Amino acid sequence: MSRRHGACRREIVSSLLGSSPTPQPRVFDLLIRTYTQSRKPREAFEAFRLILDHRVPIPAAASNALLAALSRAGWPHLAADAYRLVFSSNSEVNTYTLNIMVHNYCKALEFDKVDAVISEMEKRCVFPDVVTHNVMVDARFRAGDAEAAMALVDSMVSKGLKPGIVTYNSVLKGLCRSGMWDKAREVFKEMDDFGVAPDVRSFTILIGGFCRVGEIEEALKIYKEMQHRGIKPDLVSFSCLIGLFARRGKMDHAMAYLREMRCFGLVPDGVIYTMVIGGFCRAGLMSDALRVRDEMVGCGCLPDVVTYNTLLNGLCKERRLLDAEGLLNEMRERGVPPDLCTFTTLIHGYCIEGKLDKALQLFDTMLNQRLRPDIVTYNTLIDGMCRQGDLDKANDLWDDMHSREIFPNHVTYSILIDSHCEKGQVEDAFGFLDEMINKGILPNIMTYNSIIKGYCRSGNVSKGQKFLQNMMVNKVSPDLITYNTLIHGYIKEDKMHDAFKLLNMMEKEKVQPDVVTYNMLINGFSVHGNVQEAGWIFEKMCAKGIEPDRYTYMSMINGHVTAGNSKEAFQLHDEMLQRGFAPDDKF
Repeated sequence: MSRRHGACRREIVSSLLGSSPTPQPRVFDLLIRTYTQSRKPREAFEAFRLILDHRVPIPAAASNALLAALSRAGWPHLAADAYRLVFSSNSEVNTYTLNIMVHNYCKALEFDKVDAVISEMEKRCVFPDVVTHNVMVDARFRAGDAEAAMALVDSMVSKGLKPGIVTYNSVLKGLCRSGMWDKAREVFKEMDDFGVAPDVRSFTILIGGFCRVGEIEEALKIYKEMQHRGIKPDLVSFSCLIGLFARRGKMDHAMAYLREMRCFGLVPDGVIYTMVIGGFCRAGLMSDALRVRDEMVGCGCLPDVVTYNTLLNGLCKERRLLDAEGLLNEMRERGVPPDLCTFTTLIHGYCIEGKLDKALQLFDTMLNQRLRPDIVTYNTLIDGMCRQGDLDKANDLWDDMHSREIFPNHVTYSILIDSHCEKGQVEDAFGFLDEMINKGILPNIMTYNSIIKGYCRSGNVSKGQKFLQNMMVNKVSPDLITYNTLIHGYIKEDKMHDAFKLLNMMEKEKVQPDVVTYNMLINGFSVHGNVQEAGWIFEKMCAKGIEPDRYTYMSMINGHVTAGNSKEAFQLHDEMLQRGFAPDDKF
């Protein structure tokens, strides 16, 4: 079939070339343009090549149409081949030809080829203009070379070219992307000095940039200046502000800007509604989230799968699984097919509630709908099984996962290691740890803490401490949980001296003890009748600015009562009441 099409093209071109008189170049111009406008750039290229083979001059407009079409179609190498034909045949070229090729190479960040094209064109007296520089400035910023981008702007001025609003907006976007906020502010202020008034895009770029890094005050300052200049904010400006407030949980502000955008005659789109719904879901305000969903539908903006997934996640977090099931049915009725995220979210909800049969049913439904589970889905199910203590089903899922060539990550291993340690099966946990390391997956602090917890639960705290030394050798720093786990283990074994040594060790390693750390030690010493040591730790705790809680006071009081120190016990009792803590009924 392709041969026939090729023959047709040759026949058309040959017929035109063989006719008498030979058609004017504009006829071939029309032929090439017809192909490009019909979205047939490859056919246009072949016709173009045949015409040049017969040494017929082709106008620059036709060459440019072809080059632009090939570049737009994602065929940069074919565009480069066409350009070489144009150049070698001495066909007409102009600044637009240069700009097309500069854009073609800048998309791939091939700056050496950009320089080569400019050099070639300058020999033909075709020089870069403002558009050329704009394309190169944007590309340099995308390549992470802000210095080269700014040098290009300076070179424009030295060549007598005036940077326009497109130039400045490219610079603002690039500086924000590079995190050069002070420079972005400086350039923004310079625009007026150079006679270039910022437009809505200039303001939106800065608002969006500051919102991405959470700079609410700076974003609002730019927004207010925008209004002061009489520039109407667009949908993107409001999207940035509403999204930032929603992510921060400041839903009153998010709703205020949602109302304000309507005052400007702007209609919120699905993205904005979904951000607001997500904000309410994260705050646990599901009635508000569902109300916004109803408003969204009432305005003719239908929720998509992302909106539904956001609501489902919120409902599952609030353990409203019946409502989540209803929403899943609504999705299907509205013709919105559930995706992998939908199923994984609901599976997680069922696992948290311990409804593992329903989680597995949903998993089967997902498979029947030809949706391929990912590692997150398997981790969710394996974690659910392990929480219920069903390691056999967890192992079945492990095997099923491997059969689908979905391989475990550090989360999978951590779940299984932790579960085996919970059951005191430390050797099995070590089997997973060894496999994990052999596969090049480095254990993290959570994995190490699980192993240490397993040792402590099985009464092998000394082995747990040896493992602490091992993790430090592997450059994994112990955290508060690591030390608290070992301290608790030693206290259970009545080894108060070892527990106290760990307090000194954690302070040396700059890990700040918390109230739980001190409470365990205070209670341990009090129970063993060492009230003096308990009192010393109590004073140390207060000196470090850590507030004692009810458990701290009761441990100290019980220790003094046991030791027969009634006066000290009553003093601590009064102090506890002053702090608003109620004593045990038996005191």
